[in-house]
Amino acid sequence: MENTDHILIVDDDREIRELLAAYLEKNGMRATVAANGRQMRALLEQQTFDLLVLDLMLPGEDGLTLCRELRASKWRALPVLMLTARGEETDRIIGLEMGADDYLTKPFAVRELFARIRSVLRRARMLPPNMQVDEPGQFITFGDWKLDTVGRHLLDRAGTVVSLSGAEYRLLRVFLDHPQRVLTRDQLLNLTQGRDADSFDRSIDLLVSRLRQRLLDDAREPRYIKTLRSEGYVFSSGVDLGGAA
Repeated sequence: MENTDHILIVDDDREIRELLAAYLEKNGMRATVAANGRQMRALLEQQTFDLLVLDLMLPGEDGLTLCRELRASKWRALPVLMLTARGEETDRIIGLEMGADDYLTKPFAVRELFARIRSVLRRARMLPPNMQVDEPGQFITFGDWKLDTVGRHLLDRAGTVVSLSGAEYRLLRVFLDHPQRVLTRDQLLNLTQGRDADSFDRSIDLLVSRLRQRLLDDAREPRYIKTLRSEGYVFSSGVDLGGAA
């Protein structure tokens, strides 16, 4: 059981909670359920989870509020897959802005949710884990910044910590691993979220915009992330894989 992925499902619909939990457990995962933010917090304090499935339209504290709270807490690296009953692009964008790693619109097939969960987990584990007790802090230096790949946050020249969401961290790692190389939106979406883009999916553009804000990078005269019209993005800064501090 120690190696079994443990999923926390937060949804106010009891039937959905039970359906998802039963399906995940039938397919080799552990599942724990909560109906609201209060129950979610209590469970996070008591147990360890590998991924959170979070409903957007919760009564009281909604999923966006809870996701934003998580990203500012000690659970900031926990992958979040957000569920929404609305299919509007605005809802997906806001969810990603708050730090969700992926989204799925209701109604959905449980098989698709299972596939998305596995995809998010796989992509999260492609990069160094949040905590590695047997290795010193590893740093990647570029421009005015240093990325701590153990703490999964940025440091500016003064040593000030700038937090990153899970999706922002993975996107930055992809850029740092492939500097001076044109990466299409589809490639970036696949590498960071484990799925292909559809013709209306602008989530990568949003994540690039959020990452630029973290890096204080002017989109009109970018120092780090340049947009190539009709092609994608390129990370134009030099990168030093210097290792331990």
